Order: sequence, then structure tokens, then C-alpha cells
Amino acid sequence: MGISQYLKEIGRGKQGARPLARDQARDLFGQVLDGAVTDLEVGAFCIAMRVKGETPEEMAGFLDALDERLHKVPAASGKPVVVLPSYNGARRLPVLTPLLAALVARRGLPVVIHGASTESSRVFVRDVLHALDVQAHGEVPTVRDGQVVFLPTEVLSPGLKRLLDARKAIGLRNSAHSLVKLMNPCAGKAVIVSSYTHPEYAVSMAAVFELMGSTALLLRGTEGEVVADARRLPQMDGFIRGQRVTLQEGQKGTLAELPELPKDIAPEATAAYIREVLAGTRPVPHSLAAQVEHILHLADAS
Repeated sequence: MGISQYLKEIGRGKQGARPLARDQARDLFGQVLDGAVTDLEVGAFCIAMRVKGETPEEMAGFLDALDERLHKVPAASGKPVVVLPSYNGARRLPVLTPLLAALVARRGLPVVIHGASTESSRVFVRDVLHALDVQAHGEVPTVRDGQVVFLPTEVLSPGLKRLLDARKAIGLRNSAHSLVKLMNPCAGKAVIVSSYTHPEYAVSMAAVFELMGSTALLLRGTEGEVVADARRLPQMDGFIRGQRVTLQEGQKGTLAELPELPKDIAPEATAAYIREVLAGTRPVPHSLAAQVEHILHLADAS
């Protein structure tokens, strides 16, 4: 079916729009990813879904289409790959996603960070990784146990990156900004670490993980990043092949003992702090240590 027929269904406003079945959503999103539609139609799709809101079935269909087109990451061993999406960056707090990645990797698991810069005034994980001498890959590598790999989104899916970039023209986020936090870019087993910014997203994202049969960790992250806020202990929910388990009951408010985080969130200052934590001259923040253990538990259970 051509995209115009789908737009008639989803473009009738919040009250009049009809949800798509999973196979319809797969067909529609496949056309968008393949560049088989005009820029005007892409814009109409983005605005229609923004107004209507995606159902879990639609998101599952979008992920089905994306999965068929991803350049997937193979692992050197049979261990699950820990996947850390990073698209929000830092505004007030340091980007500690690379610290989470390093803590997991030194426990022997392969780690893939994927991301893109979606804002113009933030510090992004790519900048911090560069300061840590971890460079972005220009093509999909085989990830080894204990290794941290960073892949720009366009290496995994040029079509997905084009859709992310549509925000620059439209001025609004679209479905792609949610998909990147839910997708599995790996050829084998993976533990997807994902985060939400508002409680209602926790409900919808959990429903998608259940539909996709994902093994994942879901928590309220730090400024949109998937790393636990070092000042708090958030609730952490796990999914083992789609089955939900509560891993960590959250604590209200800030922790009694707060870590001494760098006030300078520039990449070099953040990288220096991460090196000190990894060297043992600064303590691992309690919430990050707990997050690492939960990730390892999910990897063992996957």
C-alpha cells in the first residue's frame, strides 16, 4: 500500500486517527526508511504520528521494518552484547554513559554504544569517548568481549539517521527518536539498556519490549541518557525475553551520600573523572554500580 493511504488513517488528528496494525506499520516505516517517499510525505508522517501518538503495536511494526534493514553488529563470542543508545547528551550534568559502558566491559561483556547528536547545545557521548581515545567506527565491526564500540546511527541505518535529521527541518521529535532507544542492533543476543524521561513513556516502552520479546533494562535515566542518575537510586525494571521483572525498587529524593561529580561537563573534564573512577581513585557512584549488576543479571538470564 502506498504511504498516502496510511497517512489518511493516521493523519486525522488525535481523536479521529486510526491505529495501524503491526504489519501495516512495518510496511509504512519500511517505505520511509528506504527513501521511497517524498520529503513532504516524510514530514506528514512525522507530524501525524506526533499528534496521534504511537501505539505499542505500531512501534513494534516500525522496529520490525528497521530490523530488516539494520547493518547488524556481530559478536566474537556467544555472550550477549550490552546495547547503550545515546542521543540526548548533557545539559547540566556530565555524560556518564561511557563510564557505564566501561564498567560493564571490564566485567567481560561486549558493549555497543550507538548514537547521534540531536541537539545543538549539549555535550554528546561521542565527544567524551573521543577524549577517552575511543573513536567512532565507520563500518560495523565484530565486537569482542570486554570491548566498548561506538557506532554512529548512520552506520547502522542511513534511513534512520535521515529520519532523525528531519527534526532540523520540522522542529519536532518524531518516531525515530523513540525507536533508537528500543532497537536491537546486534546479530545475536543483546541486553538493551533504555531510559525514559516521563512516567507515561515507561508504560509504553515496557509494552513494546514485551511485544518484541526483548531482554532489556528500563529506568528513568539522566537527562535522557540511559545511565542512572548518580545522585539518586531510580527504579529499574528488567525484561527477560519479554517477561517483566522488577530489579530495583527506587528511592525517593537524593541519596544520603552524594558523589563528587565534576562541575565542568566539558568532554575533557568528564573523561578525566571517568578515568579516576576506573582507576579507583574515585568511588563508583552507587546507582551506577547497582545498574551494572542488574545488566549482568539480565545478560546471564538472556
